[in-house]
Amino acid sequence: MVWDRNQIHSTSEVVRGWLTKHPEVVAEDFPGYVPDLNPDEGVWGWTKYARLANMTPRDKNELRDRVLEQLTLAKGRPGLLRGFIQQTGLPGLAR
Repeated sequence: MVWDRNQIHSTSEVVRGWLTKHPEVVAEDFPGYVPDLNPDEGVWGWTKYARLANMTPRDKNELRDRVLEQLTLAKGRPGLLRGFIQQTGLPGLAR
């Protein structure tokens, strides 16, 4: 498992407990800030620039709804998500 350096991952008792019970799962932190290695950056870029470019929401609720709509659409497209992972060039991912 590869994750960003958000402290919620490493300080959460629930996460630490789960990892202790599953020694087969190895958690690795991304380097400090390397967006090119983070597949989430591809998801957000696709959402912001390909799907919601030039959108002018009436309010924050509409913005939230449209973002969630697009993320749900992406969730149903495994090939698209695999592409974001492959784009990182990290070995062993998205086979």
